[in-house]
Amino acid sequence: MSLYDDAVLVLKGYEDQPELRDAYLAHLAAHPDGMWKSCHAGHLTASALVIDPEHGRVLLTLHKKLRMWLQMGGHCEPGDTSVAAAALREATEESGIGGLTLLPGGPVRLDRHPIPAPCHWHHDVQYAVLAPRGAEHAISDESLDLRWFGYDEVAGVADDSVVRLLEATRARL
Repeated sequence: MSLYDDAVLVLKGYEDQPELRDAYLAHLAAHPDGMWKSCHAGHLTASALVIDPEHGRVLLTLHKKLRMWLQMGGHCEPGDTSVAAAALREATEESGIGGLTLLPGGPVRLDRHPIPAPCHWHHDVQYAVLAPRGAEHAISDESLDLRWFGYDEVAGVADDSVVRLLEATRARL
C-alpha cells in the first residue's frame, strides 16, 4: 500500500473533526502529490506528542525555525510506510528517544495551519507516543531546546494546537 493510500484509509477511519477530515480527503483527491513537501498547495505532515503518563509530562521541542514549543513532527518521506510510521520516525529522530510506542487508536487530532511560502498549508495528522520508563532525550539539529513539561505547564509555553493535542491525548489515556 502506498503512503497516499494509507493516508486516505487513516483519514476515512478517523471519526473526530469531520469537517477537517473531509477537507484533508478533498485536498488529497485534488492533489495526488499532497503527501509531499513539493506540493505547494499544501501537504500532509505527521507529528506526535511524546508523553510520559507515569510522571504527568510531555516532551516538547523548541523549533529552530518557528521558535515555538511544539510536539515532534514534520514531512513525510519516501521511505515511510504509513502516516503513523512517519509520526513515530519524526518523534524518534527529534527526541532522540528509542523505544517510543504509538498510543493505540490512530490519530489523536488533525490540525491545519498556514506556513510560509512557497507552500501554503500543513495538514498535520497528529498522534501520541508513549515514552519508555527512564527515557533519555537528545536535542536534534531541528531544535533549539528539548524539555519535559508537566501537563499543567503546557498552556503557558505552547500554542493552542499543542494544548488541544495534549487534552485529546489525555482523554484517550
